[in-house]
Amino acid sequence: MSLLHVHVEVRVVPGREADFLAATTENARESRNEPGVVRFDCLRSTDDPSRFLLIEIYRDADAAAAHKETAHYLTWRDTVADWMAQPRSSTKWENLDPDDQHWGY
Repeated sequence: MSLLHVHVEVRVVPGREADFLAATTENARESRNEPGVVRFDCLRSTDDPSRFLLIEIYRDADAAAAHKETAHYLTWRDTVADWMAQPRSSTKWENLDPDDQHWGY
C-alpha cells in the first residue's frame, strides 16, 4: 500500500499565529515519534502569516487514524480550536513518485 500524505490547511485568527505555531510545533515533534509517521511538517505562507499548511505523511491509513487518538494530538486539537479563523481543511494524497522504498523510513 502506498504512503498516505495528508495536507491540512489552517487559517489562524490574526494575532494568534505565535500561539498556534508553538502548539503545532509541539504536536509535530511528538507526532514524529509515532511508529506510523514518516514525516510531519509545519509550513507558513510567505504571503499571509496567518495561513499554515501541515504536511503529514503516514505509512498507511491505520497510522493516520492512530495519530488522531494520541494524547498530544487531542491536546493540540483542543488548544488551537479557538484560534482558527475558519474550520481547517484536509486533503489526502496517494504517494506516486518517488516510490515508498525511497522515503527511507
